[in-house]
Order: sequence, then C-alpha cells, then structure tokens
Amino acid sequence: MSDLLEPLIRQRADPHISRHADGFYYFIASVPAYDRIEIRRAASIQGLVDAPAYVAWRKPDTGPYSELIWAPELHFNEGAWYVYFAAAHTRALDALGMFQHRMYAIRNVAADPFTGEWEFLGQVDTGIDSFCLDATTFSHLGRLYYLWAQKDPTIPGNSNLYIAPMKTPWQLAGAPVRLSRPEYDWECRGFLVNEGPSVLIRNGRVFISYSASATDENYAMGLLWADEGADLLDPTSWRKSAQPVMRSCAADSVFGPGHNSFTVTDKPDEVLLVYHARTYTEIVGDPLWNPDRHTFVKPLRWSADGMPLFGRPSRQD
Repeated sequence: MSDLLEPLIRQRADPHISRHADGFYYFIASVPAYDRIEIRRAASIQGLVDAPAYVAWRKPDTGPYSELIWAPELHFNEGAWYVYFAAAHTRALDALGMFQHRMYAIRNVAADPFTGEWEFLGQVDTGIDSFCLDATTFSHLGRLYYLWAQKDPTIPGNSNLYIAPMKTPWQLAGAPVRLSRPEYDWECRGFLVNEGPSVLIRNGRVFISYSASATDENYAMGLLWADEGADLLDPTSWRKSAQPVMRSCAADSVFGPGHNSFTVTDKPDEVLLVYHARTYTEIVGDPLWNPDRHTFVKPLRWSADGMPLFGRPSRQD
C-alpha cells in the first residue's frame, strides 16, 4: 500500500536525530555490530539515508566498556559536543550475563564534530551501581538535566526512569529521582522495562516519551508529562498515561516501535517523531542481536488540548 511508511534508514536501532544551529541534521544510532559510534549529517532528513558515516569512537578490545555499545545520543551542551552511550564489560558476556551496562560519555570541543578529537570522559556515575543505559540530556529554564533508565536492585524489574540535575555535561549534581517504573501490563510483557526516554517541550508542558516491555513485538511507547513551570525533580509533578501512545500495528506489519527521539523542521512548531521498528515477528534467537530494527520518521500530530498524538508506527497519521 502506497500510504504505508517505509523505513528511512535500515538496520539502525535506537535512533536519535537532532537539528543543530548549523542547519544540519545529525543522526546517531546503535549499529548492528555494537562496536562503535557512528555519526551522519545532512542538510535534510532524507539526505541522511546516503550520508557517509563518520566513526567518532571505537570500543577497546577488553575492559569495562568494551562490549555491546548501545543507544548513543549526540548532544551539544555548554559549547561542546557530547555522545552519551552505554557499554558492558568484557566479562559480562561470559560470566555476568548481558545486562551489566554502565553509561559513558565522550566529548569533542571542536565546532565541527567531524573534526577535532573525541575525548573519552569515563563513566557517568549516578550513585547507583547497577545496569543502566539510554541516557539523554535536555535544558529547561536554564538548567541541564540528565534522564536515563536504570535497574533498582531493591525492587523487581529490569529498568526504571530517573532524572537528575547536571553539574557538568558529564557529571550529575544531585541524587537520582525515579519518575516511572513498569506497572501496567503493557510495560511488563517479557521484561519489566521503562527505557529509552526522550524529551519534548511544547504547549506549556514537558513531555517524556519512553519505551516498555521486551524488544520484540511487545515493545511499545508510553508518555509522562509535567507543567513546564513545575519542579521536574519532584515525582509528583509528573503524570503518566495508563495506555501506550504507540504500539505494534500487525495489520501493516510494523512491530515493536520504540526508543524514539524528536527533531524539528524549517516549519514553525513542526515536530518529527523518530523511532525504530521491525517489519516482521519471526525473530531467530535473542531479539537484541537481530539487526532488523529500522529507523522510521513521521510528523508528530497534536490534539486540541496540546497533547502529542503519536498515531500508528506504519502511517503518517
């Protein structure tokens, strides 16, 4: 059917697209080999398809951040470029199991992130020594925030959503505050997961989209929101949708939409929704090693009362 969306970029999961002040769109995502951090840029969204990939960083052969490089995000914070990503220890694959990731940051102070040197800054320490990943940052009312997913060793589940203020773009200034944990049935299918947060500030509210459940066809997207003048570090400032805002569309063969980001166009107030999804369910082996999570992009719509409408992952509406 001609009105179905086609993937923008194939075999790129956890996609993050941002539009910088230089007018370029920057694209970064997990690569199927999980061994490096690649960045693309283009003057248009469509131009990202064929844009060459610049390798900003490659994992070392051994050590605490030498395996499973997941979910990088590129941000320009306080005059420098940063990539936040998760990585696992070499021994995790052999003895500890796959889910032993910690979060790390690299920095480039050059105006052009395709030049200059990328400096490894080390682990972004949250004060909780447990599995964590999917970090993003955002600025609001003059304050820089860190937002991520992490396991709480004291409660059941794989990961919850946390927020903290930042002292520097790679160091936290306060203790983690938990905003959400898996509680609804659609968040607990296969795994108890809240992960992949992304922030959008519009219409007097701060929105956090996130993903839940296992990364197969059960993967779905949820939404938190707070008034833009509220204390974002107070969990009571946030409301949570009891239903997913985007889920699989079996009728159109698009499954497991999630780990989204938001970007903008030249048109005032037009927001684009960026996410990954699969086009089949017959996954052989562990879904995390399946390379066929593709990047999709579509316009985000809005309700009359200013709430985002995500629609179906398979169509423009």
